Amino acid sequence: GCSDSDGVDMYGLDGEEMWYADFNKGEGVVALPPFADPFTFPGHYEGAVGNQGVCKANLAVNIKAYKNPEE
Repeated sequence: GCSDSDGVDMYGLDGEEMWYADFNKGEGVVALPPFADPFTFPGHYEGAVGNQGVCKANLAVNIKAYKNPEE
């Protein structure tokens, strides 16, 4: 999601959330339960920030091209 009010970037496996970007805190959060094998996501938060910027730029172009359509 790259709307003006919400932004989410999440990685999952088999319907379970493994990691998500918390843009309010400015960090990535590992959402695995304590019994899961340790897993890291190096560089994923920075990538999520970059992807959100690209998405917002594309959204602005589409809003202009389609003359601000309703949601």
